Amino acid sequence: MTLTDVIGVLEAAYPPARAESWDAVGLVSGDPTQEVRRVLLAVDPVAAVAEEALEWGADLIVVHHPLYLRGTTSVAATTPKGRLIHTLIRRGVALYTAHTNADVANPGVSDALARAVGLVGDLVPLRPFPDDPWRGLGRIGEPPAPTTLGEFAARAAEGLPRTAWGIRVAGDLSRPVRRVAVSGGAGDSLLGAAAEAGVDVFLTADLRHHPASEFVESGGPALIDAAHWATEWPWLDSAASILHASGVTVETRVSATVTDAWTRGY
Repeated sequence: MTLTDVIGVLEAAYPPARAESWDAVGLVSGDPTQEVRRVLLAVDPVAAVAEEALEWGADLIVVHHPLYLRGTTSVAATTPKGRLIHTLIRRGVALYTAHTNADVANPGVSDALARAVGLVGDLVPLRPFPDDPWRGLGRIGEPPAPTTLGEFAARAAEGLPRTAWGIRVAGDLSRPVRRVAVSGGAGDSLLGAAAEAGVDVFLTADLRHHPASEFVESGGPALIDAAHWATEWPWLDSAASILHASGVTVETRVSATVTDAWTRGY
C-alpha cells in the first residue's frame, strides 16, 4: 500500500471538507508515493508518540489533534514541534491528521465514546448537520437499562482509559438516567444543545466552572467532565477498524501512550 492508498480510505471516512474552517487536517508530512506497512494511531502528535512509532517501525502516524493548528512560518528544530517534524522526515515516517472531520463523521469520535461508556442502540447526533441528519457533533444514546447518575458515572469511568484527571460529576447521584449525550473533546459549545435535547446527562471534556455551574443551576442535565484525551482515545480503534474493513493491507496499532496534559492528581 502507498500513503496515497491509506489517505484515500481515511478521507472517504472523514471527508476533509467537513472539517471546521479554522482546522488543519490532512497530510502534515510524508511522500504520497511511499510504501506504508504499519500505521500507528494516536490522539496527539508529541515526542512520546513519535518514539513509540519509531520503536515499532511505523511508516505512518495517524493522529486526531493537529501538529500546527494556528500555522507557522518555521519548522526549525529549535522547538518541540519542529524537532518532531525533523525526526519523522529523517526516519521516513509520515504524519496525518483527522480532527473535526472525524468529530462529525458517522461513525466518528463521539460514536466511539458513546460505545466506550456503555450506550447502546442507534446513536443520533446531538447537533446534526442541516444537510445530513446522521452526521454532526456529539451523539445521543441510551444505557442498556435505566440507571442512576452515580451508576452511569461509575460505568463511564470503567469504560474510559485511566488518567490523572479521572471524571468529575455535577448533579444528584440518584438522578434517573435514561438518555445520555456525549461529545469527545471540549464540549462547552454543546451545553445548550444538550439542554434542548432533553437528555439526563451530558458527558464531555474541558468544562469550565462558570458555564457548568450556571448550566446545573438552571435545571439542565447532569454533567460528567472527563479528561480530553480520554474522551477521544476510543476513536483510534474505530479508525483502525475502518482501515481494515476497507481492504487496505496494513498493520495497525493503537497507541496506549497517555498523552493527556495532566500527569498527576492529588
